[in-house]
This record gives sequence, C-alpha cells and structure tokens, in this order.
Amino acid sequence: MRKICLFILITTGVLLLLAESGLPIPAFARKYGFNCNMCHTAFTKLNDYGQRIRDNGYQLPGQEGLEKNVFQTALPISLRTSVGMLVSHNAGPKTTTDGFNINGLDLLAAGVLHKNVSFLIIYTPRIDEPAGDYTGNDDSSNPSQMGALESANIVFSNLVPGLLNVRVGKFEPAYHPFSSKRSYYLLQPYEVYTFTTPNNGFVFDDNQMGIEAIGHLKNGFKYGFGVVNGSGANPDNNNAKDFYANVYQTFGRGDGQSAGQRIGAFGYLGWQPRTFYEDHVVAPSGEIDGKDNKTFYRVGGDVSLNWKTFNLMFLMMYGVDDKALNDIDSTEDYNYTGGFGRLDWAGLMNNRLVASALFNWVTPPEYDEERTITAFTGLLRYYLGDWTAVNVALHAEYTFRKVGKDDPDKQHQFAMLLDFDF
Repeated sequence: MRKICLFILITTGVLLLLAESGLPIPAFARKYGFNCNMCHTAFTKLNDYGQRIRDNGYQLPGQEGLEKNVFQTALPISLRTSVGMLVSHNAGPKTTTDGFNINGLDLLAAGVLHKNVSFLIIYTPRIDEPAGDYTGNDDSSNPSQMGALESANIVFSNLVPGLLNVRVGKFEPAYHPFSSKRSYYLLQPYEVYTFTTPNNGFVFDDNQMGIEAIGHLKNGFKYGFGVVNGSGANPDNNNAKDFYANVYQTFGRGDGQSAGQRIGAFGYLGWQPRTFYEDHVVAPSGEIDGKDNKTFYRVGGDVSLNWKTFNLMFLMMYGVDDKALNDIDSTEDYNYTGGFGRLDWAGLMNNRLVASALFNWVTPPEYDEERTITAFTGLLRYYLGDWTAVNVALHAEYTFRKVGKDDPDKQHQFAMLLDFDF
C-alpha cells in the first residue's frame, strides 16, 4: 500500500506541474487540419460534434460529397498503445506485484469511400514479445495479445437524410449507451458490460457482427436497432439471431456528450443453444449446429448530464437468463442487476487536464453472491505536446475492487502509463 500511495502522490504532483499547449486528434486531424478538441472533449472521449461526425459516416455534416475520399488522400491510419508501470496489491492472500508492461496495440483505419459511404477497421495484432502480461514468450500458443479484427464495417449514411443510416459488418452496437472503446479508462472496464452469466456465452461488451440502423430527429430524439449473431468474435453457434433497440432524447443545445442533457433506454433479446450434435456441423454461412435455444434479455436506462466541463453519466441494467441456461439453480431464471456512475471533468487550456471518478457494481442472485462486484476508480490524464497528428497522454489510474460478499477478495491497483496515439 505504501508503494501505491507514493505513486499517487508523485503522479498527482507531476500532472499538475506540467504545462504545454495544444493537442490534436491523429488520423482525422491530418485530413481536416482540426485541433483535437474539434471532435473530442479530450482524446478518446467524443464531444457532441465528434459524435455527429461518427453518426454521419465520418463525414462533416453539410459537406457530404465535397470532401476528399480515401483514394484522394493518404489512407487515414492510426496506431494506439499504452506503456508504463502497474502496481497491484491483493488483501488475501496478501501479495504486492509491480512491473512495466505494454497494454496491447490497436491499428485503426477509417474514412470516406464515396459520398455517404464510409468504413471503419480496427485490428489488434498478435503480440508475443514483449509480453504485456508478464508471462514471457516461452509458450507461443499463449501470446499476451491474440490477433483480432475488433471492427470491420461499412456505413451507408443519409439513406433518409438524418433519419436513416445503416452499418453492416462488425461494430460496437448502439445498445452501448456509453462506449467502452472510447473511454478514458485503460484498465478498469464497465463491470456490468463484462459480467458473464452461467452457461451463456453472450458478453454485453463485445462488438457484434450484423446490421444496424440509426437515425435522429431535429427535436433531439435518436434511435438505433439491429440484428446480430450475438456471439461476438466467436463463430455463430446457432441459427437464431439476436435483436436490440435503443432510444434516447436530448434536451437543450447539444447531443448529451459534452452539452445538453440526455436520457435513454435500451434492450437486447437473444437466444443461446443448450445442445449440439456430437460431431459439429458447420454451415457454409458459418453457423455451427447449436439447437434447443433458450432466451435471455438485457434492459436498462441511462442518463448523461452536462454542466460547463463536467459530465455525469449513469447507467443501470437488469439481466435475465432463462432457467434452462442456469446451471447453478435450474429451477429459476438467473437474474442480476448492475450499473455504473461516472463523473468527468476537463480543464486547463484545450481541456489538457482530465479527472474522472467511476463507481461500478454488479449484484448477482443470492445463490451466486460470491460474484458480487463493487469497484471505485479514479484517474488523471494530462495531454502533452503541440502536434497536429499525435496524442500523448500521461495517465494515472487507481482502482479499489472487491469481489464476493461474505469473504470478499479485495484488490488495489495503480497504473502510471503513457497513452500514445498517432
């Protein structure tokens, strides 16, 4: 604990004493000549204008067809990684570990192919050496980062101007009211997003493969709905497809990201197979032979409130799996609740300093209460440099996480990292 406290004190002092000017966003800054704050409150969190550009297929609103496409400019590619030191302390058994590590590597390309036609590809390459998780590289079958195509989709924008945009491929679905992919937090997830239930392979946080439609009205109402496999990056394990929808309303000037107020609701309905043939059959379209499907659903609500440079986000979710999927107690459905509250503040010139606090909780049923989760996290980010194509953030993040109820496992984790994107 003394190491953690010392790191926190030193980091806070360094963050507050550093002073430089300006910060931009990488790939799209190179194309448009924008400052980072044109589209971001602070990298990686989108502001209202950045959200509108994303919803408009990475096109500037009102400039559709007038801007250069990827065939007329250098391909907009960005790379992101974070490196630094992680200190972890477990209360029982009492252990403290610390070391330097690399938190993966993301390769991103996005841009306009034609008026109202755009694309996004995010690839996370396999990393064997250096190992970011301290396991070394003796076992080549267990790399520190598996290669994965996190996103690969085409967006058809303004099929009905403002009212209908369609995304096809693999993407972060609209039922994520708050993106875990564009969060300031590098180590702490939204626990209710990553929570898994017995005998159900669905993970709320996963990007999905399918088709999605989104749109908005001038009065601030926005919707999204989609049809997806529901199996994330894994092969589709049955013929049934999953459905989801979300709606939200904004009040005041803004999109609820950095101005205005937003309230929303979301729902997801899925099917999971209970049995498979002894010798798996794989269809030409990729499905394997899951059958005897049973339902599960996730529903919830969210709010995003803004005042000056403060943003308060709150989400609550209720999950239910059919009792046939509950291998702990097959006599009743598996029900759980969870959510998070998060407060962000951005300050100094160009929002160069960011502070955030996050509270997570997940409450499973009583017979599975040893998986109860509570976590408190705080972070500071200070953005360095004065470039038009690079982001470097000095990042400090601390989490106290407790898992279980009667005899909980308690963990303190502190990280001091450089988050680098260009």
